[in-house]
Amino acid sequence: MAEEKKKWVKLCVILAVLVGIIVLMRVLGITKYISIENIQKLNEWINSFGPLGPVIYIVIYILSCVFFLPGIPITILGAVAFGAVKGTILVSLGSTLGATASFLIARYTARSMVEGWIQKNERLRKIDEGVRKHGWRMLMITRLVPIFPFNVQNYVYGITNISLGTYIFISWICMLPGTIAYVFAGGALISGKGDIKKTIIYLAIAGVFFVLVSLVPSIIKKRYKDVVEEQ
Repeated sequence: MAEEKKKWVKLCVILAVLVGIIVLMRVLGITKYISIENIQKLNEWINSFGPLGPVIYIVIYILSCVFFLPGIPITILGAVAFGAVKGTILVSLGSTLGATASFLIARYTARSMVEGWIQKNERLRKIDEGVRKHGWRMLMITRLVPIFPFNVQNYVYGITNISLGTYIFISWICMLPGTIAYVFAGGALISGKGDIKKTIIYLAIAGVFFVLVSLVPSIIKKRYKDVVEEQ
């Protein structure tokens, strides 16, 4: 009984902290900027921090993963604020750290809450079952084939038996092609401005990775047809 009460108190404290941070972000006006339409405003805000801009950007990306904020506008912001090459590095770092943060929150502090999600959702429950049966292949499939929302996956994997190292490495590898595609597409408009050759190169790189990202799901579905059909 005491253990159960302690668990609920811990969960309530976590929820209170999460709600507090979301309210703070709204009060500071951060959340209203996180959209495609407000990329330029967010860019100006990031650049106002000078050398600390990359750090602020990575923190924003981590928070977007933890609080289920849209990732594509923040990814494009990486290209706008830092250019294609540096932007790719920062987006890759931010998305991987964000996914890892959600994973660790689920595994060590919000396990009860995430278990509740899984018990209420049959599809989420299949991730846990899939990891037991297929190991890291399940993570690879769900990262590359859009079966489950990205941010939800991060939390659900935290209560599976997959190791932290495997989770980080597979997530990073599987997210990298999409990161390169989006950031170089955005970088073509920013870094390549006034330089036709650079613009064409960046667009070509983005195009190659967009094709790769579009083809991989069908390849995965054929290669792991039995696993995908289970979902």
